[in-house]
Amino acid sequence: MLQDPRGIVPSVLLFGGSDSAGCAGLQMDLRTCAAFGVHGACVVTAVTAQSTRAVTGQLSVPASFVTLQAETVQSDLHPAAVKTGMLASSDTIEAVARFCERARPRFVVVDPVMVSTTGGLLLDPVAIEGLKRDLISRCSLVTPNLAEAEALCGRSVSSLDDMHEAAESLLALGAGAVLVKGGHLPGSAIDVFATPQGHDELHAPRSESLHTRGTGCALATAIAAALVRGLELREAVGFAKRWITRAIRSGYAVGDGSGPIDVLSQGTDPVGELPIPEPEAPTF
Repeated sequence: MLQDPRGIVPSVLLFGGSDSAGCAGLQMDLRTCAAFGVHGACVVTAVTAQSTRAVTGQLSVPASFVTLQAETVQSDLHPAAVKTGMLASSDTIEAVARFCERARPRFVVVDPVMVSTTGGLLLDPVAIEGLKRDLISRCSLVTPNLAEAEALCGRSVSSLDDMHEAAESLLALGAGAVLVKGGHLPGSAIDVFATPQGHDELHAPRSESLHTRGTGCALATAIAAALVRGLELREAVGFAKRWITRAIRSGYAVGDGSGPIDVLSQGTDPVGELPIPEPEAPTF
């Protein structure tokens, strides 16, 4: 772990669900923070029962307790960034949005988790409007995959042109920036990064690995961690894209289904490539 000039390790506050198989969700977020040399603090929004093959159940944490977890961490650690993953319900989305309004973290990265890699539904469909209104409208960056972009925009997103159009629609909601992930399109892995100033296409060779669990969680967390480490948003997105490509190549099996990517392997270690953050005055 790296320390700032005060001797404090910078932190990211992670909102998300617990994956009992340890392949995605908060478990992957925490490993990613460790890989980036920052501290991961976590607010558990839901507990899932899942393996590498299926999600068999989930239990949401009451929104009031989500708030208590977040405010308790904030009062002591003062995280510079918030990253949201599985939020599960409208009440939780509202609680997280209210917390961000009060705490005013420098960065809010929203991974709009809706469905697990194995097909389990992780967000109540009626909560999508609240996600758009309360969080995406105020975030620094939102990182939907193709299916999530379709749900958020209300139309098909099945081509590169569609990805650019979806990015514009999400910017129109108020997001500071958008990363539409095209990993499920055929061909090379192309993502579209968009800000009000323009669009970039981020290309990477496609990996044939079957073990890709946690990719979306790790990418969003990597961006948040890189921001905390001092990169500008465009730099952080590009760095995280290159890093996640290496982590996917290192994915490994732990059961009979799709295993996790490896964010802690020697080949994916990003710490020596990133700056040491400057200290900031705490808020909240």
